[in-house]
Amino acid sequence: MIDPVCTIADEIEKQVVAYRRDLHRYAELGWTEFRTASLIARRLVDLGYVVSAGRDVIRAEDRMGVPSEDMLEACWQRAGDEGGDPAFLEVMRGGFTGVVGVLQHGEGPVVGLRFDIDALPVSESRDPDHCPVREGFVSLHDGVAHACGHDGHGAVGLGVAEVVSRLRQEIRGTIKLIFQPAEEGVRGAKSMVGAGVLDDVDRLLGHHLYSGWETGEIAPWTGGYLATTKFDAVFSGLAAHAAGQPQKGKNALLAAAAAVLHLYAISRHRDGSTRINVGQLIAGSGRNVIPADARLMIETRGATTELNEYMYDRAVLVLEGAARMYECDVDICAMGAAQSADGDPQMMAQVVEMALLLGATMLRPPREGGGSEDFTCMMRRVQERGGLATNIGIGAGIDGWGHHTARFDLDEKAMACAVKLLAALALTLG
Repeated sequence: MIDPVCTIADEIEKQVVAYRRDLHRYAELGWTEFRTASLIARRLVDLGYVVSAGRDVIRAEDRMGVPSEDMLEACWQRAGDEGGDPAFLEVMRGGFTGVVGVLQHGEGPVVGLRFDIDALPVSESRDPDHCPVREGFVSLHDGVAHACGHDGHGAVGLGVAEVVSRLRQEIRGTIKLIFQPAEEGVRGAKSMVGAGVLDDVDRLLGHHLYSGWETGEIAPWTGGYLATTKFDAVFSGLAAHAAGQPQKGKNALLAAAAAVLHLYAISRHRDGSTRINVGQLIAGSGRNVIPADARLMIETRGATTELNEYMYDRAVLVLEGAARMYECDVDICAMGAAQSADGDPQMMAQVVEMALLLGATMLRPPREGGGSEDFTCMMRRVQERGGLATNIGIGAGIDGWGHHTARFDLDEKAMACAVKLLAALALTLG
């Protein structure tokens, strides 16, 4: 199986690079990946997959951190102008940018592979020595860039789709390719789980290209993703003239400021790592006006789902208490969430075996990296139903800049490694 997989992957390597560069040039934020997702869906159809998209694979009420209707519509219109597929654009309108492609042959397990496709709110570097500038595929969208490699993930997914399609007679069961929106901010996986996309999956693989690892290093992820909750706290008070009638005001800024101080005072837990951060406080309307409104952007994290819940529950108590102190109201708005999860040893062993057969260099990742990943939501769904799952780190290192930076880039040779590994696993897992 390895030889034909590698032969096809080598044949299409330039096309996979072209996919990546096209997605990079037209970077789209979470829930607005209209062009990206519609073109992925069309390519899957052309390769013979049964394709579901839009509301069929996204549960509306489980979406988090969805942009305004005006922004969604503007991005949808832009996607049409930039060459998105009209038929699939229509079913994705309103921010339903998930895609699932299924190929079945014979009897056997359902093997799922997940690829995230969204970009980040980062302004990409315009330095002449930045590869996307030099090679002519820098992001055309101001303030939006693929600064974490999800353009590569989408391209790898299309590469895997072609390899598997050309070897469909070797499939033993069903292969399900899941293209997920809105991973950044851990917003999208829950909606695909809620839509039932993972309910029939027996084996589940995810992957991430890492610019901090040498190209060729591959490791199944044992665990270490922190559970997290992203949320906004919106304080509502009452405006008043700051000099003329200050006693009539209800100061939302003071309520928010008091909350910030006490959020950082939440006791940590003996059972493991916990985090809390307030990333932004926006409040007030003028120098001489008692602030009537304030918004906090907050996240909690924990080494386990239970530890994250501990931090979140106490954060809510702090926010409600601060609001009462200043006679304000507070609304808490969910913006994203991810659970903790561990890879299954059996699956990890199969990844290691295949990676070694492909000549990869193994790397043992740290147990806890401090970050979060909403693929864990999909992993846990499969595991709860008796299936197996793991994520895979794949080195795509180049000298220079890290993830979520203006000059992020990846070694495009790593995508061929990823296509070979994931396609071979998809065809052999059982």
